[in-house]
Amino acid sequence: MEDSSPRRLLWLILSLCCVSAKAGLTVSPSSSQFFQEDSVSLSCEEDDSSAGWRLRRNTTRETRTQCGAGWGKSAGSSCSIGFTFPGDSGVYWCESREGATSNSISITVTGGAVILQSPVLPVMEGHDVTLHCKTKTPPSNLPAAFYKDGSLITETTGHMTIHHVDKSDEGLYSCDIRGHGESPPSWITVTGNPPTPPPPTLCGSGCSSPSGESPPLTVLWSVCGLIVLVVLVLLVRRRFLRKPTGPEEEAGLDDITDDITSSHHLQNPSRQIGETDAAAVYAAVRRKADVRGTTGSAHRGHECLSHDPCVCPPDAGIVYSSLRFSPV
Repeated sequence: MEDSSPRRLLWLILSLCCVSAKAGLTVSPSSSQFFQEDSVSLSCEEDDSSAGWRLRRNTTRETRTQCGAGWGKSAGSSCSIGFTFPGDSGVYWCESREGATSNSISITVTGGAVILQSPVLPVMEGHDVTLHCKTKTPPSNLPAAFYKDGSLITETTGHMTIHHVDKSDEGLYSCDIRGHGESPPSWITVTGNPPTPPPPTLCGSGCSSPSGESPPLTVLWSVCGLIVLVVLVLLVRRRFLRKPTGPEEEAGLDDITDDITSSHHLQNPSRQIGETDAAAVYAAVRRKADVRGTTGSAHRGHECLSHDPCVCPPDAGIVYSSLRFSPV
């Protein structure tokens, strides 16, 4: 049975490197305050629909209850509340089957006549923010006083804009319309701009960021990808190295070696001829009179009995009767 330990290691690395899916909660209409009997839709904007995101909430009456369990109408990862009541005020968030959670949102439902429409999500530093003070019955665009942390900011008609917000603008806001009443307070959160990542630097394994923060997600993905690549290479090498080498393969290697040697000789004919000539040894040198023909016709003195010129060659001073080759 083939050892599956490298495959198990690969599976473990992939499991560790996979980042759990995320989701963000959105509200429509985008407001943190609602009048009683308003309609509200909340949705989990998910990265992975297979994670099974569901909306949950904490209120003064219940904890971690899921949409559809006594409140709201569930439709996949969304939840609709057709008629809101003050008991629907609370904290809402998305949660996956594995227990991952999204951002949370605070919603206030009032039975009063005035609400403050403010951003339900954190505001990015440097952006503009507009606050609306509204009444349940028209006209809604009435002169209103706006407060921050209980202190009067300004009195204007219907709305107020804060330009280029920063951390000092974070706080608890409310508004008041004379003759109608005051809105519930709502907290506005200001978040800083995402930091610009520093240029990459070459450092050893002990290198860490100056702030001590964990490495960014792209670095983690790069490391995981490198580890997976190394494991795959090891698996391929393991598969090829386990192939047995039989007699046929060894014979094949010998044939390949002979072919390479022959090819080398053919490509260097001058070297081959030179080595052959150098290996020739002249064993005996005798006169023509001592040589006998190979066909049975013999030479007698200077007279040849055969008329065949191939048997009786022309006179020559010396005939090399036999050659012996020494081994190379």
